[in-house]
Amino acid sequence: MINSVGQSISSAIEANRLREGGKARAASATGSTGATASASTSASPAARMAAEGAPVDMDRIAAIKAAIASGNYPVNPSVIADRMMALDLPA
Repeated sequence: MINSVGQSISSAIEANRLREGGKARAASATGSTGATASASTSASPAARMAAEGAPVDMDRIAAIKAAIASGNYPVNPSVIADRMMALDLPA
């Protein structure tokens, strides 16, 4: 089943909070944030990006949520349908 946009964004935000909380707990458990920083600089860029997670622009998310709530978010069903068809997902 497909979640609504608000649920997906909320889930992503919660996952990001959990990830950041885990990083903070791990750093405090080791007692040093310097060791974490030096380890991340020696890792490959791909490993570092995977550990950091996807970049999330919280300001953009807030702006879109506000536009949706006020009814000012433009929705063009034919563009949405075209892009969904372009995904070519299996049925």
